[in-house]
Amino acid sequence: MSYEMKGTVKRLFDVWKSETSEFYKREFVITTAEQYPSDVKFSALKEKSDQLSNIKEGDQVMVKFDVRGREYNDRYYVDLNAWKVDKMDAGAPAGGGAEGSMPQPAAADIPAAPAFNPGTPAASDDDLPF
Repeated sequence: MSYEMKGTVKRLFDVWKSETSEFYKREFVITTAEQYPSDVKFSALKEKSDQLSNIKEGDQVMVKFDVRGREYNDRYYVDLNAWKVDKMDAGAPAGGGAEGSMPQPAAADIPAAPAFNPGTPAASDDDLPF
């Protein structure tokens, strides 16, 4: 399952390369633009890290990622692996959230609640179950 999150790049780390293989990755942190912003760290593995070459700290980005978990020595770890990082336009809103979040309905789409009038009797005053 994949997710997406919007935010501002807070930190770009240097590329980390393995000493024993050709594996490399680059990690970065974005700050979400929600009511309660949070800093979220992602990893871009191998050739996916090349997408970060045109990104700098302070840029608005959309990150598409997968959640990966593993166990090692009876401890559990979770990684957010970014597979697509897109730079957003400066004028675009940057609200954070996971893929599939519901858009907020417009005020015109919300039906009006019926008015409560305590002077009018209910349809049946004898609706008690006992």
